[in-house]
Amino acid sequence: MEIERTLVLVKPDGVRRGLVGKIITRFERLQMKIIAMKLIKVDDDLAARHYAEHEGEPFYSKLISFITSGDVVAMVLEGKAAVSVARKEIGPTDPVEAPPGTIRGDFGLEMPENLAHGSDSPESARKEISIFFPDL
Repeated sequence: MEIERTLVLVKPDGVRRGLVGKIITRFERLQMKIIAMKLIKVDDDLAARHYAEHEGEPFYSKLISFITSGDVVAMVLEGKAAVSVARKEIGPTDPVEAPPGTIRGDFGLEMPENLAHGSDSPESARKEISIFFPDL
């Protein structure tokens, strides 16, 4: 397996509910190394760049308003097959469909509050990391 980097965001609902430590612990127990991490307030410009691929979709404005509704913990994780490992740990987008043992299955409540974001491919990871961590 190749060593990769991926972007993971603990979204505003995860920060508000005090789940940041529990979420980070889940990735650390999977032998993922934190390369960079910061607590930020996502503004409209950053949100638009992050969700650019969804612009024009009916749910786009909800994505923007949710990600800008509170603090976010952004982190770059590194490890073997980091993109797929992180996505599997986070679970399916809709917490109702997420199985127990995943972050969304264990802590999620309902859409759009689904606790975390993980890059969906190595290409997306590189793009998203450059948006949130331009100096890496």
